[in-house]
Amino acid sequence: MQIKRNGSQPAIKGPAEWFTGHVRIDPLFSAPEPARVACASVTFEPGARTAWHTHPLGQILLVTSGRGWTQCEGEPVVEIRAGDAIWCPPGHRHWHGATPTTSMTHIAIQEALDGKVVEWMEHVTDEQYGAGPAAG
Repeated sequence: MQIKRNGSQPAIKGPAEWFTGHVRIDPLFSAPEPARVACASVTFEPGARTAWHTHPLGQILLVTSGRGWTQCEGEPVVEIRAGDAIWCPPGHRHWHGATPTTSMTHIAIQEALDGKVVEWMEHVTDEQYGAGPAAG
């Protein structure tokens, strides 16, 4: 059994090529082979978000605090809140992040396929992000 003690792994700043705004990534674990799951806690300050991306085997997001937005390509932006669990299927182009006024933290869980957990793409534009969720 392996135990990763809280605070034993340094947090990293979300790289500008993958994120817009201030994002902190706290690694939680990467299981040793033959397992292929990795997990991190990601905190988005207001207005911060990922770039468009896909996951070869999908992704689970567990929102632990705050409110955020997420969008799969071709679908509306939706609000996500603390306590929500989100499944994004393999290969679905999507993004997620905080609202303009509220920070959001989620635990991201994904599996590697041939050593790769994510395919990063272009940034979400301010126009795409600014549309926000539909009322209702």
